Amino acid sequence: MGDEYLAFAEEDHAEVVRRELLLLNPAVRSDPRRVRELLHPDFLEFGASGRSWDLEAIVEALAIDPSSPSQEPTELAPVHVADDVVLLTYHIDGQNGASLRSSLWVREGGSWRLRFHQGTPVLPER
Repeated sequence: MGDEYLAFAEEDHAEVVRRELLLLNPAVRSDPRRVRELLHPDFLEFGASGRSWDLEAIVEALAIDPSSPSQEPTELAPVHVADDVVLLTYHIDGQNGASLRSSLWVREGGSWRLRFHQGTPVLPER
């Protein structure tokens, strides 16, 4: 792959990570307008709690309780899976235990929006 492609990939990855971190910020999470700007209209989440959320359900839930995990995400690993699609995986240690996270970001109209998110609890080691 050429240097030009790698530069674009790095820019895309940085933007997706920036947007993901915004969604973890309580000030952003409490603002339905800002959340809607970051989420795709067909957004879907499978939460670590076992619940499923669509766009309206998650916007409402975040406005009521904008708290975020108590720890910063670690091991953020963005990877292109198609020209305008980036999969971001990472680890979070939260108040209710650790979880693995995956977010699928799509670029439409020049802007990256979160299309799918999943949180999976990490089981304690035996």
